[in-house]
Formats: sequence, C-alpha cells, structure tokens
Amino acid sequence: MSATKPLRGLSEDARQAMAHVDGRRLIGMLRVLATFGGREDGGVAREALSATEREARRWLVEQVTGPRYSWHVDAAANLFLRRAGMDDSLPPVMTGSHIDTQPVGGWLDGAYGVIAGLEALLALDSAGIQTQHPIELAVWTNEEGSRFSPGAMGSSAFVEPASLAAFLDSADVDGVRFGSERDATSAALPEAGEVPLARPLKAYVEAHIEQGPILEASGLKLGVVTGIQGVRWFEITVRGSSAHAGTAPLDSRRDALMTAATTVARIGEMAASLEDPALRLTVGRFDVAQGAINTVAERATFTIDLRHPDETTLSECGSRIREIVSQGAGSCVAEVRCLMQRAPTVFANEVVSIVEAAVVASGEPYCRIVSGAFHDAMHLADHCPSAMLFVPSHGGISHNAAEDTDEADLIEGARVLAGVLVELSR
Repeated sequence: MSATKPLRGLSEDARQAMAHVDGRRLIGMLRVLATFGGREDGGVAREALSATEREARRWLVEQVTGPRYSWHVDAAANLFLRRAGMDDSLPPVMTGSHIDTQPVGGWLDGAYGVIAGLEALLALDSAGIQTQHPIELAVWTNEEGSRFSPGAMGSSAFVEPASLAAFLDSADVDGVRFGSERDATSAALPEAGEVPLARPLKAYVEAHIEQGPILEASGLKLGVVTGIQGVRWFEITVRGSSAHAGTAPLDSRRDALMTAATTVARIGEMAASLEDPALRLTVGRFDVAQGAINTVAERATFTIDLRHPDETTLSECGSRIREIVSQGAGSCVAEVRCLMQRAPTVFANEVVSIVEAAVVASGEPYCRIVSGAFHDAMHLADHCPSAMLFVPSHGGISHNAAEDTDEADLIEGARVLAGVLVELSR
C-alpha cells in the first residue's frame, strides 16, 4: 500500500531524528563491519563468539564515545550500548539484532539491525534530541546457531535466564564450549560493565532485511512486521527389513525407503491441496540405512519443517501428517516425533502502530507482513512489547554471499527506525 494519508501523532522530535540519519555514514559502517570475516565472493564468515566476531565487537565499541553513552555485557555475552535518558531510572527502549553469521553468510543479515540502530542513535545526537527513557542497542549472542546449538541463545537467555545453564556445555565441531567462548568474549571488552539478564524493558524493535521475496516482488520498500510464523519440527522414522536387492521379491519386501518416499509424496500432496499461501512445509533431511546400492533399506528417517502464522492451522496440519504416516506404513513400522514447536508470535499492537506511523511518515510504499524466519524479536516479544521493520532483499536471498539490498532502502529503514525509537522513548 502507498503512504499517502496525513500522519497522525508522530512528534516533531521523531521527524527530526529521521531527517538527521546520515546515509553515507550508515552504509560506511555496514561496509566496514562486513570486512570482519569478509570473503572475496562478497560473503561474510563471522560465526558466534569467534575471534573474528570479537574483533568486530571491539570495532563497534570504538565507534561511540562520550558521557551520554556506556557499554555493558550480560551473562550470555550480549553486548549493549546505552544512551542515557532524561530519567535514567526508567526502563530502556531497546533495538538491535546480531552480528554473527552462518559459516558463509551475507553482509546484512543481523548486521543491518545493529548498524541501523547505531546510526539512529547518532542521528538523535546530530538532531540534539534528548529522550525521556534511555535507549539501548543490543548485539545478541549466537542468533544463527551455526557454531553452537540452539540458535538465539543470547536473546532467549536474556528473557529466560534459567536456560543459560543448558547452553554453556554446547560445543562446536572442534569441541570448543560455548561457555569458554562466552567468557573470552566478555573478557575482551573490560570496559563494558556487567548488567543482569531479564532486565525490564519498555519496548523492543528490530530492523532486519526481509530474507524473502515479498517486498521486492510487490515493489514495496518497507514492511511493518506484525508477527512471526509458528513452527513444528517433526522427525519421521520408517522401519522395515533389509534384504538382498537381487533375490527379495517386490511383493514380500518391507522396504523402508519406498514407504518413506511414498509418505513424503502424500504429505506434499496434502499441503498443496490446502491452497494456503501462508503455509510452509519443507522436508530438509532424509537419511537411509543401510545405504547400500544393492540392499533393501531397513530404515529411513526424514524431517519436516512446518510453518504457519495461525496456531490452529499448524495443529491441524500436524494431525494430518501423523495420520498420513500411520496410514501409509503398510508392512513397515512408522513413528512421528515432534522435535520442536513454537507458537506464532504476535507483536504488540502499540509498537506495530508506532512503526507503521513512522513508515507512513517516510512516504514509501509498504505493507504489513508476517516474518517467515525466526529473529531475536521472537524471544523479546515474550518479555516486552515488541515489533520489527523489514527492508527488501534482492531476490529474497539470505544466508548466502549474494545477499543484498539497495542502499537507498537500507537508509530509509534506518530513518524509520530513528523515528520509532524517539516515539517509543517519549
């Protein structure tokens, strides 16, 4: 939709903050951050709590000085830049994202939300704006989950401190513990004061690239994110009996692979029959034993990633998957195990409305959108009123060296974010 109607309620300070965003400075900081772990193909390899990520954190800390600002770290090695408010006893408004990447990621995933937040704070300085509430920029630890599992350790531990203990012994492929790297990362910034997990926040807003094709395909420049899809992860195991490929008659076989393949096809047909454009169903892994060319498979295991913004639809699809698996087992034995489930996240209307007001003020075409990917904001929404802002992704590409967004769109997103932070911190 186009933003043509007159804006109601956006303060003059918010408009001034938007006007003082320095696009050249924003893009320059993004480009420099991309050099930490930068690759010749344009990708970035900067996994969580690595030496490279520690260097990037050090660079970030060096970008901001002055009596108004202070750096802090918590027990999950989440890093925070605090801009003091006129009443510093009030809970802060927070923005941010993450700077860790996939083993080979792009230059914007996560990094954009951090640098856009930093530029927004600098724009407030340039405009001479003081806010009632303090504002904090967060750099969340291990959002990607590519080095240590699970992902979003930092934001989930911030919201649920009891979860941190289970993360400490998570190890990477070389056996290095999350707890050890957390300690080394925190120690590398001795100037950062310690702050507790689960601190009260007034609100949280996260800027991010869409990582999908909807905005670009629709010719839109901004997305007001109203929530994040819910998800179910299933693991289906089919057990049969191994046999010789040359001697076992077809009608007597208990072929786990053939049974599993037929089951996958039926599940796919079920999903297609719903004709629901919001439904996402992915078979991401398929493992077979014995795995020999001349042996009938005795076991086949595959996974399903099921996503939808509506909890009822998720539940109904989950039930239909279980029915299909049960009815299609034939002479084999099949079981379904739920590996993970997360209800859809619905962002707070009071924050979404402020994001939309600032988007309308920008004059750029936009839409309301639900995120198909997980973000730190998903966890923060359990702690305080939260929302997100999207800018387009070229071709919907992310987690890839080809990830990119027009500079003008990156700048416009930062302008909107600056206005949102002013409004939330009034």
